[in-house]
Amino acid sequence: MTAPPRTPPTPPRTAPSRRGSSQYAETPLPPSGRADGLGPLLQWALARLDRPLTTTDLAARAGLTLIRRFHAETGTTPLQWLLAQRVIRARELLEETDLSIDLVAEKGGLGTAPNLRSHFARELGVTPSEYRRVPAG
Repeated sequence: MTAPPRTPPTPPRTAPSRRGSSQYAETPLPPSGRADGLGPLLQWALARLDRPLTTTDLAARAGLTLIRRFHAETGTTPLQWLLAQRVIRARELLEETDLSIDLVAEKGGLGTAPNLRSHFARELGVTPSEYRRVPAG
């Protein structure tokens, strides 16, 4: 018996994808308000999803209290957040472009097509090609 597909954790605040008729992908919005919030760090990370980023990179950018602050403001760990954002970016690229699966994996920050397929299978229960074929609803 196959388990139902897992839905990736939803970031605390989201806005519809630029395309308007997006089938699944949402673009995350960083928390706003406090001057010491994570908004600037999240924007910095979003601009670098196609590059290797580690907790150390994020901590160096944000300061020593990163893990505690990150979890308090997003409800998840930095690495889980990065992975979720990379999957979201890959979903957007599949919906909005005709890029090959290899290029979607690279530009989405997941590296390789096999890695992209693995994350899609685990998080969405479909392959990237199957995801691309599903009509926007």
